[in-house]
Amino acid sequence: HAAFPDWLKKSIPQVSTLRTEAILQRYGLNTICHSAKCPNRSECFAERTATFLILGNLCTRRCTFCSVPQGIPSGWDPTEPERVARASNELGLKHVVITSVTRDDLPDEGAQAFFETILAVKKWIPGVKVEVLTPDFRGKQDAILKVAEAGPDIYNHNLETIPRLYRRVRPGALYER
Repeated sequence: HAAFPDWLKKSIPQVSTLRTEAILQRYGLNTICHSAKCPNRSECFAERTATFLILGNLCTRRCTFCSVPQGIPSGWDPTEPERVARASNELGLKHVVITSVTRDDLPDEGAQAFFETILAVKKWIPGVKVEVLTPDFRGKQDAILKVAEAGPDIYNHNLETIPRLYRRVRPGALYER
């Protein structure tokens, strides 16, 4: 049994995460924090922050690194943007981070959901910064432009790995996209 160095050890915050959990539950929202089983969730929730996971909790891709459940999702709830905005406001967020499952089943890959969520958050919280972390939209330029049209302050996309390993780690995605 090897001892871990101090810099690698992490203490679990003693601050309650219950308020954040209650707000998320009340609005029926998913977070990547829960879905991906993030080990830092208690730290973030204690600070009343979370990364919202829109478009449900089922991903249409089967990436090998991810803990988000895979499957065939049903539709999209058009009340979700307003619920994300209201929860963000109640949490007192000044910087809202929004990501999603991959929705290859939707004609626009979920771009409209990002668009509406960004606008709702900006309407509810004047001066807020909105960061989006989108799927690759299978390279559809119109989907990318739709999200950009809503004016996110930061537009991100994860690569997850190096080109050589991409097809194995992220089936259905292309590194070049």
